[in-house]
Amino acid sequence: MDASPVAIGPADLRVVLVETSHPGNIGAVARAMKNMGLERLVLVRPKAFPHSEASARASGATDLLERAQVVGSLPEALVGCGLVVATTARERDPNIRVLDVRDGAVQMVAEAVRGPVALLFGNERTGLTNDELALANLLLRIPANPGYSSLNLAMAVQVVAYELYRARGFSVQAPERVVPRATADDMERLYAHLATVLDEVGFRDRTASGTNLMERLRRLFNRADLDQNEANIVRGILTAVQQRRRTAGTPHGPRDPSERA
Repeated sequence: MDASPVAIGPADLRVVLVETSHPGNIGAVARAMKNMGLERLVLVRPKAFPHSEASARASGATDLLERAQVVGSLPEALVGCGLVVATTARERDPNIRVLDVRDGAVQMVAEAVRGPVALLFGNERTGLTNDELALANLLLRIPANPGYSSLNLAMAVQVVAYELYRARGFSVQAPERVVPRATADDMERLYAHLATVLDEVGFRDRTASGTNLMERLRRLFNRADLDQNEANIVRGILTAVQQRRRTAGTPHGPRDPSERA
């Protein structure tokens, strides 16, 4: 790769901590971020913040804590982001692509040239839930000793932040994309619209739990990596379905049991 630096700002790479339980870890994360030139920290429902222990562990990175954004839900933290990357201990996932941390960092830097990228870290004890992972376009894995692969939250952030810093030192060819990627909030609106239409046409989840359909559809569309025009096309199709049913005089529910999935 060419050694010219990648022209992106620190705010284009967003670190999102979900339900962090120990305030000291938030401070240590801020220090790790500042070491590697990252500035945008978003906290989703932290157990205790602001907190003196966070400030003490930040050790010179208290400016990041002062600018940190605190939100009540993960979708709020992802507003405006195109690529959403979640950290995981899994080596593979049947529904979401899993990348090694070094390869993932290169892709994140490439995408940040075009728009904000979010990097998600879960709770210290439980990690990210399946619902939270479903919001990601890809998963990022830090290879470690199989016999003891658990990393402290701040350690994990430090490793990924280092790889991002390293990747930013080289020019990276971003994928050709004439139209911007659909943002996380664009996709949330699409999913809400899709769920409404599925309910209106009587398409039901036939799995044993009855709760997997939208999760699977989310993963399908996340893998498809829609741009904004494509997301609008899908929503236009959904709107046309709704209008046709209203014209036919069946605003809700299937006309016949055979229409059910």
